[in-house]
Amino acid sequence: MQDEHVTITPYADELTAVPRAHLALKLSQDDDGLKLLHDGKLLVECHLTRQGMVAASYLARALGAAVPPLGEAAPARVSTGVLFRAVSIASLDYDNDASYVLLERWLAEAEQQRGGTSEAL
Repeated sequence: MQDEHVTITPYADELTAVPRAHLALKLSQDDDGLKLLHDGKLLVECHLTRQGMVAASYLARALGAAVPPLGEAAPARVSTGVLFRAVSIASLDYDNDASYVLLERWLAEAEQQRGGTSEAL
């Protein structure tokens, strides 16, 4: 999915297609917004818009990580199930109130899959 707020690359779909218990991910923030990477490849980019930053915040929360400060990065280690939910959360339209119903469910599922604790490196 690509719009003015969030870009989700085809690599995100490829990565979640094969179940894995541990994926080493990196959240980084720069002047363009928040990026989620795996092995240096872009999965999701949340642009510097109101909706993009809302999505970035919830994406990080689903991963059990904090949004890193500008110019910095933060590691996260999660399963493909958690990643799938985080990517789904990033794709929501936060101007639509119905999206928040899905958001709460997917955040709860991600937390449950992480074991209720952060799996950040």
